[in-house]
Amino acid sequence: MEQKPPFPPFDFDTATQKVQMAEDAWNTKDPEKVSMAYTIDTEWRNRDQFINGREEVRAFLTDKWNKELDYRLKKELWTYRDNRIAVRFEYEYHDEAGNWFRAYGNENWEFDENGLMKKRFASINDLPIKEEDRRIK
Repeated sequence: MEQKPPFPPFDFDTATQKVQMAEDAWNTKDPEKVSMAYTIDTEWRNRDQFINGREEVRAFLTDKWNKELDYRLKKELWTYRDNRIAVRFEYEYHDEAGNWFRAYGNENWEFDENGLMKKRFASINDLPIKEEDRRIK
């Protein structure tokens, strides 16, 4: 049985730990590692995309980090209850042409009893920035 502690129900400390673990994992830009935090049948909404299952997550993340170069993410716990966590985040990246962006958003997460994320709903907006205006390094 796959498990990813800490397990729900979350308290402030375990919710904060879960958020930091997600931030650290996503900053590796390793689709295989990141995908293992999700259930095999995870459901995502990411912007206008609907992603179902760990295999689709892996493919999505591979494509994402092939396009979003020098990606760097910061997450912050917004709230938690039982097996759910909400976060706000921002990340920065540039495209192949060297154009920099900062993305802002919110995510709602739902976990199974083994600490794996079974649902992730993300709303994200991108803002063009100058490289010298980067905040996350």
